Amino acid sequence: MELFIITLAWTFNPHYPAFILQVIWAFGISMITLSLLIHLPRKILLPVGILLVAAHNLLDNVHVTGNTLPAFLWAVLHEPNFGGLHFGPFSPIIGYPVMPWLGIITLGYCIGSLYTPDVAPEKRQQSLRNLGIGSIILFIVLRWTNFYGDHSPWSVQENWMLTIFSFVNVTKYPPSLLFILMTMGPSLLFLAYAERPLNKVTAALTVFGRVPMFFYLLHIPLIHGMAVVAAVLTGHPASDMVNLTTWVTSNEKLQGYGFSLPVVYLVWIVVIALLYPLCLRFSKYKQANQATKKWLSYFNS
Repeated sequence: MELFIITLAWTFNPHYPAFILQVIWAFGISMITLSLLIHLPRKILLPVGILLVAAHNLLDNVHVTGNTLPAFLWAVLHEPNFGGLHFGPFSPIIGYPVMPWLGIITLGYCIGSLYTPDVAPEKRQQSLRNLGIGSIILFIVLRWTNFYGDHSPWSVQENWMLTIFSFVNVTKYPPSLLFILMTMGPSLLFLAYAERPLNKVTAALTVFGRVPMFFYLLHIPLIHGMAVVAAVLTGHPASDMVNLTTWVTSNEKLQGYGFSLPVVYLVWIVVIALLYPLCLRFSKYKQANQATKKWLSYFNS
């Protein structure tokens, strides 16, 4: 899916000038690896997850350059490579190194034990709340000291708003320890406080949660297609958005293209509205047929 469907959705170029390896492939490799790790005792598995998340930034100063197999393998494990690798006609773009994501998915598996039937809801919510608050506090302390956890330090800016932006401007590629703490903390708090009966709004939102892979596969080509139309309407040829050999944001032909933040939010709402009925229909189809149609198992994630 990553190589042939999602890459095509990003580029609209059937010649595949590059293969984009990011979210789906990293999670796929992580889940395959986790299928082996889960046979370890929990007292070993949990420290392994913590070690992968907390210690991988010690490798930030390790660089493997060149157009070589070791450079490719290091990009797979830890250091992204956005177009510097070429193997014959193939040019991989590696955005999501596996090492930290394997740590995150391992921690998620361990936290999943809080949802077993023998754990009382009150205890689960308390544990999630404590873990969430602890993650946020640890993020603030480490970020404030600029001691460890992200190779890009924060600094005081010309006003308080820009200073806050600098403080939370942490690294996602690969996800630094501080990025993980900053995002995982609020997510755990959300889980702690969102465990309650559904209302009409939350019940509607769960549709996307039941078909995340389906939504993911549709939203990229939809947004890219809308971007092609927007480019044409603003004076750019459609080819600037189609025959891409690099990221859209790196395409020099698209300089000056773009919209204000309110317009971006409006597009986001439109995309959600357009995909909701499709996701709802597929959710009902999957629920009715997943016992007999094996191919639907690929949409369980």
